[in-house]
Amino acid sequence: MMTTIKNIAYTLLLAGIIPVAGGCNKFVDINTDPNNPTTAELSLLLPSTEVSMAANMYQLNSGTSTFMQHMVSSAALSRYQQAGNSFDDSWNGFYSQTLNDLETIIKTGTEEEQWGYVAIAKLEKAYLVSLMVDMWGDIPYSETQQGQENVSPAFEKGAEIYPKLLVMIDEAIADAGKVTANSLVPSTSDMIYGGLKTSWISMANSLKLKLHNQLRLVDPAASAAAIKALIADPSTLIGGTSNSNGADYTFKFGPNQNPNNRHPWHRSEYQGSKNFYMCQALIDLLFDNDDPRLRYYVIRQNATAGLNNSTNSNGYYGRNPGDGTAAPADLNRRSTFGIYPAGGLYDNAPINNLPVTNLFLTNTGATGTLKVVTVTDGTGAGIIPYITNAMVKFIRAEAALTLNTGDDARQAFRDGITAHLASVSAYASSNGGAIIPPASISSFADALLAKYDAADNAGKLALVMTQKYIADYGNGMEAYNDYRRTALPVLRTPLSPLNTFPLRLYYSETELTANTSLGGNTSQLQIAQQTTPVFWDK
Repeated sequence: MMTTIKNIAYTLLLAGIIPVAGGCNKFVDINTDPNNPTTAELSLLLPSTEVSMAANMYQLNSGTSTFMQHMVSSAALSRYQQAGNSFDDSWNGFYSQTLNDLETIIKTGTEEEQWGYVAIAKLEKAYLVSLMVDMWGDIPYSETQQGQENVSPAFEKGAEIYPKLLVMIDEAIADAGKVTANSLVPSTSDMIYGGLKTSWISMANSLKLKLHNQLRLVDPAASAAAIKALIADPSTLIGGTSNSNGADYTFKFGPNQNPNNRHPWHRSEYQGSKNFYMCQALIDLLFDNDDPRLRYYVIRQNATAGLNNSTNSNGYYGRNPGDGTAAPADLNRRSTFGIYPAGGLYDNAPINNLPVTNLFLTNTGATGTLKVVTVTDGTGAGIIPYITNAMVKFIRAEAALTLNTGDDARQAFRDGITAHLASVSAYASSNGGAIIPPASISSFADALLAKYDAADNAGKLALVMTQKYIADYGNGMEAYNDYRRTALPVLRTPLSPLNTFPLRLYYSETELTANTSLGGNTSQLQIAQQTTPVFWDK
């Protein structure tokens, strides 16, 4: 059901996101400037790693988004049934492309004192490796990227890798400090921040905040101390002191169709065939809670279609988690990805059966008409939100409630809500959709704040994690992490699960077959992934 990562990575690169085939040494060698080989290679390799990380994340993001009931990319995964190829494209691509090129940048950049490149590559590597630990638990780390010298790198415990990554982040901050200019690298060499040093520093500190919060069940005192130090100067975090979304760590796809560099979800669904369903659980969560983001997350193709291809509903036709029945003939009726984050269409058509008490999800100004989506609809210039201002604020609220960090959990909760709605609104207004009026954003946050004030501590945490879950849409990995750590929000019970909720992802079958360091227990190792918590999931 998923387009191969190799094709996605190739077309992203070919279509002009960057003018180089990421990870292809032959291409880099041919195009090396003999008068300045290191600078030329690094300037090509850095953006190629940013592209390959996003491209290789497709399978991982779609699968974890399915576990977390944001969407349904696979009936098997929706029923919690993994296989050896469920996430192999992501695993193989991260190791063979992204991490190999990052290691080249770090090694060559250090030798040549190109500290800006080294700093960014270390931060990208720390983010990616931490994510891989979060997803798979124990992974090859110290012995990787050694070529033919070691084709079977040993697996290391995630608990041993995390501290090394925190050291790497501090090293990257120090490396960035060696660059006196405001830009770490030329703007054309960095697709994320255009080389801006302050933005990368805020990403570094926000990544530390995220990791220490994920460690809070392992050593609460250490996590609390580290988080207190980070929030002592909030200007160094994404969002700063002004609750700005300008330094969000996101990957931005392009609008081209031929060759195609659009968001993978747009590529998959804005065509005659369809691979995915929207998850009915998320649709109902937004609909039942008067959440205006529903019009941005989901586009209906038919005004009266409903669950199980009924004809007397409101057009929000998704699929319940764990539904193992065959898909009916519904390609022109099921709902699909809206304008955010995949770059599709904004739903501005009237919705029947809206509660008359709704204040935010209403039919005011809804004058559009629905249609069957095609490749020419929307821009496709979607995003993957890695670490955003909204996420940072919700992390701070969670830490304040659970670790007594002294932060203002109530204000952080409100700031997270307003930051995310403002981000969705700004993205939509730039891609053919409607803004969410600032007054509506403020009123929506106030309504949630009233619920927060009335709740006990457990209820406050549930509200925080539910809002973060909604804001994580487009990044299933972050929602998957949060759920395993907090068991929040409460997910809809799958209709016919085939297994228990997966606590880790299955390894690539290619890795288990080829890596001789694992010995002969690979079958049991794979099966154990389903029920073995990652080290920080206590």
